[in-house]
Amino acid sequence: MVTLKTIEPSDYQTVDSLIRKAFTNTEEGYGNEAELAANLRKDATYQNYLEIVALKDNTIVGYGLLSEVGVYEDSILLSTGLCLAPLAVLPEMQKQGIGAMLLEELEIRAKKENYPFISILGHPAYYSKFGYQLASHFNIQAPFPVPDDAYFVKELYPASLKNVEGTIYYLDAFNE
Repeated sequence: MVTLKTIEPSDYQTVDSLIRKAFTNTEEGYGNEAELAANLRKDATYQNYLEIVALKDNTIVGYGLLSEVGVYEDSILLSTGLCLAPLAVLPEMQKQGIGAMLLEELEIRAKKENYPFISILGHPAYYSKFGYQLASHFNIQAPFPVPDDAYFVKELYPASLKNVEGTIYYLDAFNE
């Protein structure tokens, strides 16, 4: 049975290793996702509640982190939402629904904090199953070149992105 919990500092080293294992042999390869997670924890907007792990037999097998992003148009902040990065599951535990469990729990927690949306840069076939739509559908762009079919947004409440269009900007940790 897989359970979820909020991360604790004693989990950081295990999570770092899990992230590296999860991304190393992927098509994209490892892209410093573990360092990203560590840097996001140092940001003033970091919320421990939005960083979770999945456990099976008391072993961490999955991980997810949400961090704040803002949608801006002409330097005006229109909406503050969240970004999922990274989401990782041990390779030998993938395709068992653990990523879906993590994503669902993070969405619940984001709603409890009244965030209007979550953005994701990821695999189209995977995230579209969970109600994520192309960001371009909302006239929302990334601040850097990304494939349109891999950049997603999900409204956490009906019409929560109504009259919100522009560019999503990420925390400085994404540039470190």
